[in-house]
This record gives sequence, C-alpha cells and structure tokens, in this order.
Amino acid sequence: MAGYPAFGVLLARLSDRRRLDIGGLSGLAGVGESELRTVFDGVVPSPSLLRRLAPALRLHVADLFVIAGVAVPEELAPLDANARVWVRRLVGRAVYLSPEHRRRLLRLVRSLPQWDRTQPVPPPQKREQYEPGFGAVLVRMLGNRNLDWSGGVWALGLLTRHLYLSAATIGMVGHGRKELTPDLLVGFATVLGIPADDLAAITGIEPAGDISPPNPAAAEVAELIWEVRRLTADQVRQVCDEAESMRQE
Repeated sequence: MAGYPAFGVLLARLSDRRRLDIGGLSGLAGVGESELRTVFDGVVPSPSLLRRLAPALRLHVADLFVIAGVAVPEELAPLDANARVWVRRLVGRAVYLSPEHRRRLLRLVRSLPQWDRTQPVPPPQKREQYEPGFGAVLVRMLGNRNLDWSGGVWALGLLTRHLYLSAATIGMVGHGRKELTPDLLVGFATVLGIPADDLAAITGIEPAGDISPPNPAAAEVAELIWEVRRLTADQVRQVCDEAESMRQE
C-alpha cells in the first residue's frame, strides 16, 4: 500500500489513543523526551526503544516491531514454524471447550518449558514479502502468532463466525490488493487479541457498529494462540491432545 506512514505518525496515533502526550509516554516507557521527539519527527526507532515503548502502549513487543517496519528479532519470533499445523488444530478444538477448560489449557501452556531454538527462523517465502502497508502489518502480526495464510483463514472463521475467507484472500490483504474494510479490521483484531480501537487508531479505519467479538470464546483462544508461539511442534501437539481429552469430559 502506497503512503504507509512513518512510525512517528503511528506512534502519535497510538499515544493519542492512550491519551498520552510525549511527557506521559516518556514517563511510562522510561525514555527521554528528546529521544521520543526525534522518533515523532521521523527518525527510525531503535530496537531497544521499541522494547521500552511496547509495554507503555500495551502492545506485544513483536507486534510493535511489525508496526514500526523493523525486523522482528529471532528471540521474539515463534519458536518452531513446524508447529503451525498444530496451532490451527488447537484453535479448532479450544474454541468448543468450556471457559474453565480453556483456562486449564492456558495454564498448561504456560507451565511447559520453553526450549532453546534449534533452527534459525525461516526466511519469508517469496509470496510473503510484502510492501509496507496496513494489510501487511496485520498479516505479519498473524505470523508473530505462528499463523500462516491458511492458519489465519481458520482462526478468522472460527473466532468471528462470519469471516470465511480463502488463504489467497489473506495474501491479497498482505499485499494491499484486498481492501481492508472495517469488518476485516475487527476480524483481525479478534484473532490477534488486540483491541479493534487500537487497530483503528493505527490504520485510520473506523469500525462500524458493535466491535465486541461475536464469539465469547474469542478472547481466550486469541490469548492461547499467542502463548503457544513459544512452544515446539511436539509441545503444541501435546496441548492439542489435552484439548481433545477435555472435549470428551
């Protein structure tokens, strides 16, 4: 998408959304006002600055890297790309569990050890090399959660109950060839576990009507998707098996 704003513009929008001026953001992030002003004025933020800003803006650090157009560091990327198929299956099982079972599943995920990375993060495929744009940001945020195009389709359909897209359509969103509508924006917000108003502040696309997730399980499943990004494929398969066992209770 042509004309993707500089990060300083997006930071200003997010700060306004939080009702923070430069002084307020500086205090929350522990960053000097002079350093912040240079970013608001167009200087590309350093990785260390993004790490400090993310908690102040109530965003995941990896997501703020994507918003800023800065490469996500390996230690913040999903641990095992081979887990993608199991993430999809986990979403399909967790969405039908009771709230108590989903909470138990989340506790299990958080209790599992995080192993050291054994393989480097795979480079993006040619089809995943996007030009800067809001659609690219949203699709890359799916990638932060170990969701590829097909996984994004699966999650959007299950968590929104009405956005049934094709993998190719997700790719078109990423490449700016599919209009990012208010309905799509809310759908992505649901899967990403990010308030739709935050994405509206970034993109300038205002959601229409009720922006609460139509699926009461959506917030918990989105949290689960985020947490399993740090697990291996075998660990996510273990969580899937546990979710299936819970469905039989």
